[in-house]
Amino acid sequence: MEAGIFNSSSILTQDELKKIAAYKAVEHVESGMILGLGSGSTVKHAVDRIGELLQMGKLKNIIGITTSENTHQRAMSVGIPLSDLDSHPVLDLAIDGADEVDPHLNLVKGRCGSLLREKMVEGACRKFVVIVDESKLVDHLGGSGLAMPVEVVPFCWKFTAKTLQDLFSEAGCVAKLKTCEEESGEPFVTDNGNYIVDLYFKKDIGDLRAASEAILQVAGVVEHGMFLNMATTVIVARELGITVKNK
Repeated sequence: MEAGIFNSSSILTQDELKKIAAYKAVEHVESGMILGLGSGSTVKHAVDRIGELLQMGKLKNIIGITTSENTHQRAMSVGIPLSDLDSHPVLDLAIDGADEVDPHLNLVKGRCGSLLREKMVEGACRKFVVIVDESKLVDHLGGSGLAMPVEVVPFCWKFTAKTLQDLFSEAGCVAKLKTCEEESGEPFVTDNGNYIVDLYFKKDIGDLRAASEAILQVAGVVEHGMFLNMATTVIVARELGITVKNK
């Protein structure tokens, strides 16, 4: 279900759109909630806004559970009390971004490398609000031609990558190790000490549930970046405003 668009009187920059969408997501936050706090450039606006509302006294008794070390540090810096899933196994709400969103609100997430913790936290929440810009909307997952990340153990990662690539050969899959942008050729290492193998598809991979199960059955795979049937609301930042899509 799609709600009406909230129009702006002027064209905004991408970061301004992200900020408006993030503030809209924070409207779902109520005092006393246990919150999952995602990762990435859009979520930082939501974290900052929650911290601001706590300082103003408009929100009280909020506890955050973060999905990355970067978000953990930012949340601490703005005064959000933090805990973990061991202490709070059920969350009221999670707010995060996404790399792709299909028409059924299935997601690709984790290109920043935080997919495992994101899936753990967001899989434990009652409501999951996702913030994206309209460039992230796709006809099918993998449709952007960009990476669908898979977290793998470092041991024999090449073997795991080759197995994953062969698994989706009919979709023209190419598997590549994610590397650090700053250091030439150095493997990117997740907060959990693992590697990321990025899968690139030339064609639709078909049944997402079947694809998910096939990936998880590969020895060496920790988790993948398909978040299926998890999002309850998607807030889309567009050139002239935002659109809210609900399950």
